This record gives sequence, structure tokens and C-alpha cells, in this order.
Amino acid sequence: MDAAVAAAAALAGLCTGVIAMLAFRWSERDQARPTRSSLHTDAVLPPGVDTVLSVLRSSAVVLDEGDAVVKASSAAYALGLVRGGKLAVEPMLQMARDTRRDGEIRQVELDLPRRGTGRGEALAVSARVAPLGSRLVLLLVEDLTEARRIEAVRRDFVANVSHELKTPVGALSLLSEAVMDASDDPEAVTRFAGRMQIEATRLTNLVQELIDLSRVQNDDPLEDAEPVAVEELVAEAVDRCRHQAGTKQITMAAGGAAGLHVWGNRGQLAAALGNLVENAVNYSPARTRVGIAARRVAAPGGNLIEIAVTDQGIGISERDRERVFERFYRVDPARSRATGGTGLGLSIVKHVAASHGGEVTVWSAEGQGSTFTLRLPEAGLVRDRHRVRPVTGDDCLDTGLPAREVLP
Repeated sequence: MDAAVAAAAALAGLCTGVIAMLAFRWSERDQARPTRSSLHTDAVLPPGVDTVLSVLRSSAVVLDEGDAVVKASSAAYALGLVRGGKLAVEPMLQMARDTRRDGEIRQVELDLPRRGTGRGEALAVSARVAPLGSRLVLLLVEDLTEARRIEAVRRDFVANVSHELKTPVGALSLLSEAVMDASDDPEAVTRFAGRMQIEATRLTNLVQELIDLSRVQNDDPLEDAEPVAVEELVAEAVDRCRHQAGTKQITMAAGGAAGLHVWGNRGQLAAALGNLVENAVNYSPARTRVGIAARRVAAPGGNLIEIAVTDQGIGISERDRERVFERFYRVDPARSRATGGTGLGLSIVKHVAASHGGEVTVWSAEGQGSTFTLRLPEAGLVRDRHRVRPVTGDDCLDTGLPAREVLP
């Protein structure tokens, strides 16, 4: 009996040992097997890959053999490429599968819907897929949206410049032929020569404004910045347009500029204000008034100087108001050609204001005129030396126009 019990105990111990050994072996095999959670850790990436991906400017996504995301940069999430641990763009996912199958590097440009907008705007991207080791696939995505926008602006600009240059050049060619054909008619020659001078002046103005626009875009105006007296800028702008205003019997009045200074490039500021005053004169009917008013206003970041140019012209519709600062945009193309406008003046004003840390705004009503307001930071050193003068109604009344119209 004792021998039977001992034999049974020995058999039970042997079975327990065998079961324990099998359990241990099974545990080791289970731990060695990759799981879904382990694939999402940095440990599965080849050495150094994680560091390289963290410094790339491109959006990076690493996929495993089950199309699960092992590693994704913050930019990939921001672009909406990764959602819920999966690559959310089907064309990219298919590219990754094809690359995993044959090991070939693939690249494609795609237009993706932009997240968070309901206007149907597309996000232009360039995606490149390459194998990463034996099981992983690396996806790099470049955002091309801004580059495409700049390229579109460049193409439009070149097309507009070509069109604008073609008009006066073509007119000069035709007029020169007319002069040659009318060589025996002094009166016709004089008439055609006068028109040639008009077209030559238009061409000269266009080229000069193209140069000015290029300069204000490329140069840093604050490199040669200095305190500039607003009174001098206003006087120069008025003098620049005195002849045109006199021809149309337009009264020009200015006020409020005494003692005010802005900080910036004098040449660019004079050109910007001169463009505003010139537009006001060109688009105003005869025997009207153009007012220029300046004042100091308090702002959270420091005092600003407001220079408002008001006319009693045709006004600007609400639809056109949003586009008047675009290059070559004209509210009335026929009237602009009659006045010699190039469509670049307000674009130059906008760039000058922005490069000086300011802005330009417009208030207008059709048939009631327009007010363009240039806001620029006041020159700090000059401001400290002068007592702040309170703004009164005289600042607006000096122009002969109601205060609402001068400074809306």
C-alpha cells in the first residue's frame, strides 16, 4: 500500500513538472511573438530611425506589415494623414502595400481635402513611399500648398505684366505707323504725336511702378529707417498731384499733420501716401475736394499715426472693396486707362504699410466717395520729446469735409 502511494505521488510530481516546463516554454514563445501593442512602440524601429524622423521637416509615417501605424510625426496628425492608428489616405495606403510587396520606391502628388474647412479647399501634397527594413514601410509627405500658391501668383503676375506692357507698346507701334503715313499732314502728325506721348508716359509709369513694387517687396525698409515728419510727407504728396488737381479744379486740403512723426523709410512712405492722394485726385469729379487728415491714436502696442485721404469720387462697391489692393486690379478698367492707372498703386501702398508694421484700410460708399487710411507706428524717440496733442474736431474740419468721412 505504501509503495502504491509512493508511486502515485511520484507520477503526480512528474506530471506537475512536465506541465510547468510546458507552461514556461509557452510563456517564452508568447513573449517573443510580436503583438499589435508592441508594434506601436519605438523598439521595433531600426536603430537611429526614430532620431532621423524627429528632425525631418516632412510628415513621416511608418507602417508595419498589417498597415498599422508604428510611428507618426506630429505634422502627419496635423495634416490628417493618421486617424485612429491607421493611415487615413487610401491612395497612400495602397502605395505602401505595393511597396511592401515589391520593394520599389514610389512617389505621387495628391490633392487632399483640408481638415476643418467647409469651403472645399484642397491640400496639395507630395507623397514618397520606401521600404524600411524587411517588415516596415516609410511614408514621407511634403505639403506643397504654399509653393503652388506662390507659383500661381507668379504666373498671374507675369501674365498681367505681359498684358499691361503689350497695350501701350502696341499703341505706340500703331501710332508710329500712322505718323509715317500722315507725314504730309502736319496737323495729323501733331495729333498722333500727342497720343504717342500719352502712351509713352503710361508705359514709363508702369515700368516705374513695377520697379517700386519689386523694391518694396525685396528691401527691408527698416534698415535705413528714421523719424519722418508726416507734415513733409503730406506736403510732398500734395505737390506731386497739384497739376492734376488744378486741371480738374479739385481743391486739396490738409490738416492735423504738424508735430507728428512716423518711423520708416522716407522714400517708400512718400511713395505710398503719394499713390493714395493721386488715386483720390484721378477718381474724383471736377470741382470737388480731396482731404488729407492726420492724427495720433492710442494702441496697445504703442501710439499709431493715422493718415486718411478722403475724396468725393465714384466710390467703391462692397464686392470690389475686398480686391482693391490686389496687383493690377481695377474697379473700373475703362476709367483707369483714361486716367493712366496701372493697377499697382494700392498694391505698393499695402506692401509699404505691412513692411513698416502698419496697415491700410478703406471705407467707401458708391456715389459718396472713399477714405483710405494709412496706419503706421509713431517714431518713439520723437514721441517722447513732444507732448501728446489731443485730437480735436479741427483736425478733420481743416479738410473741409465732415469728420465721419475723413476718419471713419
